[in-house]
Parts: sequence; C-alpha cells; structure tokens
Amino acid sequence: MSADTSDQELNDFGYTNQLKRTLGSFHTFAAGISYISVLTGVFQLSYLGLSEGGPAYWWSWPLVFAGQLMVALSFAELAAQYPVAGSIYNWAKKLSNSHVAWMAGWMMLLASIVSISATALAYQRTLPQISSFFQVIGDGTGTSDAANGVLLASLLIVFTTFVNAFGVKLMARINSAGVFIELLFAVLLVIFLAAHFTRGPSVVTETLGTGDGHAGGYLGAFLIAAIASSYVMYGFDTAASLGEESKDPHTNAPKAILRALIASFVLGGLIILFALMAVGNINAPELGTIGLQFVLTDALGGTIGRMFLFVVFIAITVCVLAVHTAAIRIAFAMARDNALPGGSKLAKVNKKTGTPVLPAVLIGIIAIALLAVNINSSQIFSAVTSLAIILIYVAYLLVTVPLLLKRFKGQWPRKDTPAGRFSLGRWGLPVNVVAVLWGIGMTINLAWPRNEIYNAAPPYHWYLKWSSVLFVAVFAIGGFAYYWFVQRHKVGVLADHAGHRVAPPGEGTTAQ
Repeated sequence: MSADTSDQELNDFGYTNQLKRTLGSFHTFAAGISYISVLTGVFQLSYLGLSEGGPAYWWSWPLVFAGQLMVALSFAELAAQYPVAGSIYNWAKKLSNSHVAWMAGWMMLLASIVSISATALAYQRTLPQISSFFQVIGDGTGTSDAANGVLLASLLIVFTTFVNAFGVKLMARINSAGVFIELLFAVLLVIFLAAHFTRGPSVVTETLGTGDGHAGGYLGAFLIAAIASSYVMYGFDTAASLGEESKDPHTNAPKAILRALIASFVLGGLIILFALMAVGNINAPELGTIGLQFVLTDALGGTIGRMFLFVVFIAITVCVLAVHTAAIRIAFAMARDNALPGGSKLAKVNKKTGTPVLPAVLIGIIAIALLAVNINSSQIFSAVTSLAIILIYVAYLLVTVPLLLKRFKGQWPRKDTPAGRFSLGRWGLPVNVVAVLWGIGMTINLAWPRNEIYNAAPPYHWYLKWSSVLFVAVFAIGGFAYYWFVQRHKVGVLADHAGHRVAPPGEGTTAQ
C-alpha cells in the first residue's frame, strides 16, 4: 500500500500525518522485538525466576507465551486496520469512547515511563559482570547495588533521550543495528551453550525445594517466578505505534507484532533451557542472585562469557531506546487530541528531525526522577519491574475487553475491511476471550501483595507489601479524576493535526 493511501486512511481516522514515513519492514519488526528484547528480559529477571521457582520456572515461559500470543493476535487484527501512533490509545478510542481511550493511553504512557526506568536498571546486572570499572558506587551489595544501578540507568536514559530527540532515522538505524546483533548473538549463544551441556533437559522438572513454606506449595512459588517470564513478552504493539512513520504499515505492522513475539519465545526459551543444562552446579547460589549472567562466565569461560554479556549490554540499550520511542508516540497521540496538559506543545513536531522533541525530553526526565526516588532501595529491581508490567496488562485489557464487546455485538471484524488484511476470522472470538481472561489472571498475579516482590527485605511495612495495589489505584483514580474534571472538557483534535474528515457523533474523536 502506498504512503498516499496510508495517509488517506489516517485522514479518515481524523488526523493529518505530520510524521515522516521512512521506516521499512525490518525497522518495524526491529521496533517490536527490541521492545520485547529477549536478552534484556531473560537476563534481567532470571535471578527472580530461579530463586523463587528453581529450574522448573522454565515452564512459565511457554505459559506466558501462549497467553500473550492471544493478545498479540488480537492486536495484529487491530494493527491491520489502524496502524496509528499511540496504538493502544487510538485503538481504545475506536473500540469504545474517549473516556476509556484516555485511561488506556494514560496507563500505557505511565507503564512505558516506568518500563524505561525498570529496563534501564538491567545495566546493573550486566555491566559490573563485564568489568568492575562499572561498579562506580560501593561494592555491589545492598543499597550500593541499587544506587549504582540508578547511576548507570540514568546515563542510559540520557542517551536514549538525545537519540529520540534527534530524529526517527537515527533511532531506527541504531535500533536495527542493535537488533541484528542481538538476534545473531542470541543464536550463537544457543549454539555455544549446547556445546557445554552437563545435564539433560529433565533439569526443568527440578524445583530445588522452592515450594517449601508457601501456603500454596510449589504453585505459589511458581506464580511468583512466572513474573520473570511475564516481564519479557510485552511491548509488541510498538510495531503498530510507529505506523505513521512506516511504509505499507497495514501489512508490515501485523506481521511485525507476531514475528517479534514468536522469535522472542523461541530464542528465549532455548537460552533459558540450554543455560540450565550447561551450568556446572545447578545449586549454585549465584543463580538466584545474579541469574543467567553467572552461567555465561561459569559455562563458557570468562572471555567468551564477557563477550556475550557485552551483547546483552547492546540489547538493553536498544530495548530502552525502543521503550522510550513508544512512550513518545503515546504522548504525541494523546497530545494531538489535547488529552494531555500542554497538548499543543507536546504534539509539536520538529520540522527538521520529524520528531516530537518535547515529549522525548520530558519522558526522559520523569524516568530518571522515578529512579532517583528509589536510589537507596535494594528492592528496586523486582518492585519497579512488577509495577511496570501491571500497568501494561491493565492498558492491554482496556483494548481487548472493548474489542470483545464489539465481537459480541457483531461489530467486529469491520464489514468494510479491504481484502487481504490480517484477520482471525472465526477464531477471533475464542482468541479474544482467552486474551481477556489471560490479562485478568496475570494482572491479579502481578499485583498480588507479596513480600517476595514488594517487601523482600526489612523493614517490613504493610504499605510496602501493598505498594502495587496502592500505586496502580492512586495513579488510575487520580489520573482519571484529573481527566474528568479538568482535561475532558478540552479534548479534541488540535487544528494543526486535524484531518479533513469530521467523525460522526459518538465515535470518540472528541470527548462527549
């Protein structure tokens, strides 16, 4: 499909395209897979999965994939129809109304900013393993571990802010190069680990007594360990969020969403399995504190292990870059609807770079501020990560639930869908039902008040244990209250961004 046709459909959506269509099919795929970033997620939280669930936590990987695949299939259908900036926000607007759309956009924007902070913290679990030079603060234990992590993460966020402010072309080049390196070395890592097996695949049936002491036995431990897998497989909607900057987005976006998720599942599952089969001592305490980074140096040796750790460093970098990029598109999409304070300034696209610069800078500042608040918290890694995932799942539900209601009413799929676009056909309803049930179940699991995640070390306070529920409730209720009493009355597509088409009443382009 030509750029002119895609822009015409965007105009029918209610907008004129002020972004530049420069991204090809690999750029779109790279955006989705770098947000997922299997090397980042697997290596950042593998310590949690192994410490809480033992090697058997591996089974959470195919479980999470199966659930997220249902969500991704639903999103692929939407991406084929609406490959538009701020995908989650605009999809909710089309499927429901401006109120639900605002909440979906707000939760996704907040989740993306928290994800920038949480993902950037992965530097601390990787760089000091490469060289002690990167352990600038303290010895890497207790609060010094968190403080040094905040320092390294902040430097990374400064970098992604500059790149995103400079323009989408530079971002795409860095991101695509990083993804190519990540995928190449992920395959090589699987091969290298396979050459160092010390045990068989039955290792994934071992729990190492991690279920002892849990009220629910090993199931209770497994549900906590599953957070390590659920952290990785999300963000695939980014491919559609870059739709206004992509060529032939109606075709490329659905493919990119599914390919990114499937490729991440295959490579990540093999890396975890083969690492557990290759590590010298499956009972090594370092597995529960350092994670798979320990396996690289233990099984492959110092030199080769550090080489792969350097690739993990590259993966983390492009992952944070992709998350930052997605957050900017969400902010831009909401701002051009005047759904955020200072909308006209936030939605302004720099003519030279073709990028909304102000959102890039503000999001970077907020992400660093979020880290600074937690600079002395030794629990920052698991807590911040869990909060980010909860918000993502809530935002996804604000799309999959309205989509399911549309299906029940016989209003989806659209009757005027052009031939050849991705569609689930008769499988749409069961896939959508499972996607909603999965989202609800995982949201409950992630937000469940547990000391292991939110209050793992003294002092033990009830508000720390319940921090996930309190955090989500405060930002959801507080944010929507601001929207309802203040911003709702101002919502409407800004004149500079409005297309020629006037949306029919109730479609959700403006607040009613």
